[in-house]
Amino acid sequence: MTGADVFTSAQRSAVMRAVKSANTAPERIVRALLCEAGYQRRYRLHGAHLPGRPDLVFSALRKAVFVHGCFWHGHDCARGARAPKSNAAYWRAKITRNKQRDRRVLRALRAAGWRALVVWECQTRQRDNLRRRLTKFLAD
Repeated sequence: MTGADVFTSAQRSAVMRAVKSANTAPERIVRALLCEAGYQRRYRLHGAHLPGRPDLVFSALRKAVFVHGCFWHGHDCARGARAPKSNAAYWRAKITRNKQRDRRVLRALRAAGWRALVVWECQTRQRDNLRRRLTKFLAD
């Protein structure tokens, strides 16, 4: 075991391997809400040609949607504000870098003439509000 970590190195690696970066539960919820709203065939997934690889890309509208995990991207909700107990300095620095990268990506998209919407993991629990927000973003 390393430091104050409760897992062995091999166990920690297995836990981290299980963390997905695409097709997460919050992302699937957003896609389901878009389908219900009639946008099922109007987007591409994980736009590799755009800065930050947005989760959903509406090329014809020049709009992109990012679905961010609250912890990983440092949201100000309860889950995002939760501080890890082990290797805390590493995680604080990592989340700070993630937030800086997110700001850079949004600026780059705006500079290229795109509009972007960030959906936080905690917002996927309020589906009616999120559905209204998504449809308003795409209609404007």
